[in-house]
Amino acid sequence: MAMLLNPKRAKLFSTHEVPHRFVFLSFDIFSIGNEPIKFKNRLIFCVYLSRLNPQIGSMKYNWQQIDWPNFSFNTAKIDHLLLDFIRNSGKLEGALETLTENNQSETIIELLVIEAIKTSEIEGEYLSRKDVASSIRKNLGLLKTTENIKDQKARGIAELLIMVRNSYYKPLAKKELLNWHKSLMSHDPTIQSGEWREHEEPMQIISGALGKEKIHFEAPPSKNVPQEMEQFFQWFNGTAPNQPNEIIHAPIRAAIAHLYFESIHPFEDGNGRIGRALAEKALAQTLGYNPLISLSSTIELNKKEYYYYLERGQRKNEITEWIEYFVNTILHAQEFTQKLIHFTIQKTQIFDTFSTQLNEAQLKVVKRILEQGHEGFIGGMNAEKYMRISKVSKATATRHLHQLVEIGIFQIEGKGRATRYRINVN
Repeated sequence: MAMLLNPKRAKLFSTHEVPHRFVFLSFDIFSIGNEPIKFKNRLIFCVYLSRLNPQIGSMKYNWQQIDWPNFSFNTAKIDHLLLDFIRNSGKLEGALETLTENNQSETIIELLVIEAIKTSEIEGEYLSRKDVASSIRKNLGLLKTTENIKDQKARGIAELLIMVRNSYYKPLAKKELLNWHKSLMSHDPTIQSGEWREHEEPMQIISGALGKEKIHFEAPPSKNVPQEMEQFFQWFNGTAPNQPNEIIHAPIRAAIAHLYFESIHPFEDGNGRIGRALAEKALAQTLGYNPLISLSSTIELNKKEYYYYLERGQRKNEITEWIEYFVNTILHAQEFTQKLIHFTIQKTQIFDTFSTQLNEAQLKVVKRILEQGHEGFIGGMNAEKYMRISKVSKATATRHLHQLVEIGIFQIEGKGRATRYRINVN
């Protein structure tokens, strides 16, 4: 006879005669038909729970499993991608060297600005591009004038990225990581910046409306964080170049570093941004130089995919799927950098070729668009935006835009009210 359990009528009970690590679950038994079976006995399940950790019974997350943190994976499907990464890294360095010294600096600064903005947007924070750029220039010692940086979040993420960049070759230490967190979160008085989390409540990653929450992940208890992080430092430094457990492929080391750190989730807030910074430190340390890359620019394009693979990677310690995802993400980030370098070259050519042909208003608008990077304004340029930037009439704005199209700086997209103008990078 086929049977199923009715979970709505499940009962949980215990007895003094049984040790506390055993829990009995009682379920009514029903037939597949419409009428319930009339019976005297119930089906009893006995569930064993660990004395040390009640959650061990389910083994739901990677850190609860017996093989934590001994990650395993197979690179058979991505061996060619690892070679592509090495080739692309060389090409990007070569392409950068073709730029003037000033354009090299501008490209690096632009990558840092993009990384700062996008790693924050992944967490739902939207920063002032101007303040981010000023903060990065200030931390690099390139700010020629004293500027008032209003956005303290921009200041914090800029400080973090420059600290990571300047210390990539050094072993990772507790003091360094806590300083990163302090710089990142010092603007928020509600957060214990520069300290491991200590709250007793579970550290959970939750989505959904109130009453319909979904728990995607629960990190180790706060009391376990110091020990977990000590183990993480040993792993990170032990897998660095010329160390006993060296991981020779930079993308694989970066992928594991990010997943490992996010699974511990040692801080109250800021774990995602610091975790991505750690991935870039792992890349740089393994390569021997700071790579021209912005991981967050690629991740932010498809956050759902990022969180999907991160959640799956935190369910077990066989992480082939996560490694494959992250290596592909790094390669896409390299493609983004290639486009940025191409844009930098085109930007220089635009000014060299056309600057004498532009009037003051046109020059102001073109500069403003180019400051937004190779993606330009969201939604493109139109007459209304041109009017706001240049302070000219609509008729003048329309005439200027047509002139910019005629000489080849702008190209037109759409028709009528949907007409938009974009920089012609070709």
